[in-house]
Amino acid sequence: MASPSDSRPDPDALLAQLQEAQATQQRGKLRIYFGANAGVGKTYAMLSAAQRAQRAGQRVLVGVVETHGRKDTMELQTGLHVLALQEIAYRGQVLLELDIDAALAAQPDVLLVDELAHSNAPGSRHPKRWQDVQELLDAGIDVWTALNVQHLESLNGTVGAITGVRVNETVPDTVLDGADEIVLVDVTADELLARLKAGKVYIPQQAERASQNFFRKGNLIALREIALRRTAEHVGDDVRSYRQHLVQTSRQQNATDQPAWNTSGALLVCVGPHAGAEHAVRTAARLAGQLNARWHAAYVETPALQRLTAQDRDRTLAVLKLAEELGGSTAVLTGDGIASALLQHAQTLNCATVVLGRPAQRSWSSAWRLLRPTLTRQLANMAPTLDIVEVGSTDSVRKLGVPLGRSPEDEPTAARWHAQWPRYGGAVAACLLTTVLTLPMLPLFDLANIVMLFLLCVVLVAVKLGRGPASLAAVLAVASFDFFYVQPRLSFAVSDVQYLVTFAVMLVVGLLIGQLTANLRFSANVAASRERRAQALFELTRELSAALQTEQVVELGEAAVQRTFGGQAKMLLPDARDQLALPADLPPGLDGSIADWAFHNSQHAGLATGTLPSNPWHYVPLQAPMRVRGVLALQPAQARWLLIPEQVQQLDTLARQIAIALERVHYVDVAQGAVVQMESERLRNTLLAAMSHDVRTPLTALIGQAESLASSVPLTVDQKMSADAINHEARELGALVGNLLEMARLESGQVELRLEWQSVEEVVGGAIRAARHALGPLAVHTAIAPDLPLVEFDAGLMERLLVNLLENAAKYGVMTPARSPVVEVAAQVTPETLELRVRDYGPGLPPASQGREADLFEKFTRGKNESSTRGVGLGLAICKAVVDAHKGRIGARNADGGGAEFTITLPRRAPPLAPTEADEI
Repeated sequence: MASPSDSRPDPDALLAQLQEAQATQQRGKLRIYFGANAGVGKTYAMLSAAQRAQRAGQRVLVGVVETHGRKDTMELQTGLHVLALQEIAYRGQVLLELDIDAALAAQPDVLLVDELAHSNAPGSRHPKRWQDVQELLDAGIDVWTALNVQHLESLNGTVGAITGVRVNETVPDTVLDGADEIVLVDVTADELLARLKAGKVYIPQQAERASQNFFRKGNLIALREIALRRTAEHVGDDVRSYRQHLVQTSRQQNATDQPAWNTSGALLVCVGPHAGAEHAVRTAARLAGQLNARWHAAYVETPALQRLTAQDRDRTLAVLKLAEELGGSTAVLTGDGIASALLQHAQTLNCATVVLGRPAQRSWSSAWRLLRPTLTRQLANMAPTLDIVEVGSTDSVRKLGVPLGRSPEDEPTAARWHAQWPRYGGAVAACLLTTVLTLPMLPLFDLANIVMLFLLCVVLVAVKLGRGPASLAAVLAVASFDFFYVQPRLSFAVSDVQYLVTFAVMLVVGLLIGQLTANLRFSANVAASRERRAQALFELTRELSAALQTEQVVELGEAAVQRTFGGQAKMLLPDARDQLALPADLPPGLDGSIADWAFHNSQHAGLATGTLPSNPWHYVPLQAPMRVRGVLALQPAQARWLLIPEQVQQLDTLARQIAIALERVHYVDVAQGAVVQMESERLRNTLLAAMSHDVRTPLTALIGQAESLASSVPLTVDQKMSADAINHEARELGALVGNLLEMARLESGQVELRLEWQSVEEVVGGAIRAARHALGPLAVHTAIAPDLPLVEFDAGLMERLLVNLLENAAKYGVMTPARSPVVEVAAQVTPETLELRVRDYGPGLPPASQGREADLFEKFTRGKNESSTRGVGLGLAICKAVVDAHKGRIGARNADGGGAEFTITLPRRAPPLAPTEADEI
């Protein structure tokens, strides 16, 4: 948190403002006419504003407006340019929708698009009209539209419970939240019912039904309240954004601070280090709940509060954690004064009410108030318009315990003083050294010059050793000057009363210099702490941008977290099964089950959280834009750092950067793997195509020679068998080469389907004839209805698919002695699909494929590895490629009664009607 005295602009805030301004300039503005119900006059108000805009010189175009037959609304369209609607045919009807392309081409200044929640007709570019509006806004066109409160997605269930009517057309709340302007069109329930009765909302028949269902007075009142509250929320967000910009601009220009505007009733409670702060936080939470308002809690750390004991610091952190648990946002501020820092924070958050604990009473409180006013009085003097609520103290409430165990810095008071005495010893030594050095100067210099040397000593002590040693040095400097230099010397007696003024001035100046120097050191420490946090983020981002491997991201992330928080840091990443992989050298105390819980629930766990806080490690999920990429486990050097809001935010930011880097590296690996796979596939297909072409020619010649040899001259039995074997083997090799060539052709992406209306029976018969040499003694039984209609597909590819399935049945569907050697081919149609089934009665699919049937259709996958069955596993892969080209699907399973069954399902449509003789004439 920046110091209140620091008026320099935040570079991140400036960059965000520039980006937002640039996006705003390029994007069109969205104005929503918002109402509680139909009939309140949204379309009428939108058209009235459009008429005024057109008279002002703007180009207004009516994209789509629903008048519902209302005469007065229709008259308002007179003189406005109306865009022709797009006609979309759907189920024998013609539906009219907004023509986006025509609107983009027209490029009007303002486009009217009514009924934002409307669902477009099937076949439109976007399913919803609000998506059309988003495209128009991205093109830089200002859009005016209308919306009812019941169409908001988040209120769908609420409206349904109130009215008893289910609203199916909804709009995401982000559309309303992102609107540049919201114009509330509101009428009372009685007035709306009167308009409904007069026929100004619906036609009489619809109005009668509406008054009995949706348009009941109680429903209208409830919907009106919801609409008013939703509009107020949007306006409140606008006010907060404007207030933040106004306050930031005022500070940059060193202008007078802007008072808070009491528009939203937001509360700010001041958390102090004293007992009773938790009571103020509970009271603020209760008040915020009663007012339905936002509330915040802030602790201001000043130079004086840096000297708090460990017990007081723990109490403050516990109160801040209580505020977070009760729903408030927390912050730790830094500044020279509590009142000024608190006031500036209230102005930034636009909190017009501050809740404070009542100060403790002292016996000398009246005199103390005269010297130093209370925090309440300081705030009242600095901001007269600020509402201040003082919470009384009580001893009957539960005291908060220490949220964390003692950290190593929490030492007893005696030990702390023992650690501080070298600083005070240094202050004493500096005063003695100044006295020793200045004694010889007494005859040469006036006493005023020696006083300046003692003041210089106090300044140096304050700069080097801090406020406490500086105060001691101021007292010792006055005592040394009195004892060694003021007459009578070597005595604390004073002969000249004027020296008392010198002593008082020396003491006051010394104490004041020490205070100012300590404040300066405090501000410098705050600036250095902010710089260290920013530098840590910058260095991590820079280093992660160059990381190309997951191991590098893990190493850099752990090192960055350890540099910032000390202690130990360990990153746990998921494996291929999406389970956290725990290393063998797991640090002591790190619990893998807690890390797994944080990973799967995307929530912090462990130390300083509400989930298993007794564990000494803090577990942070690495939430990336797409998913959780792992868990960051941290055991910080100081456990209380996890209770400071700024430190928790720093840890979350570091974890976010690491998660984004892990996701980037993951997708880099995926992209590289995809490139390698594509190149491998391209190279393999090229080799397969080249080999197939080079081998096919000699194979064809070999088959011809074998057939000629078998039929040319009388051969012996052995010669005949050899010639037949040569012919058979050459055909097998030819089929293999054909599969290789066909696979390469299908995967090249250049296959054009020759879709024609074919007879399924003819294609099945052609496939059986082509596969006869592979089927051998197997009989093929077909079950195809004689009246099966024509189906549109590529006959050549489908025949090749069936041939491969039949050859697969011949190879792997080996029949048992108890079964007949039969392969069944069946075909049937539904109104939308053609289903082909090829079944054998062999041993079925291999056991290894159970539950993984889809793997059978991968290339080079064989049912039996290292078996005597020939093939390279391309047949089923070709089948799947053919089916995919036809936009169908193929599956395999073990059929009932044994054997394997392959099912092909192709989409179909009704065949065209045959022309009649009258048509031909």
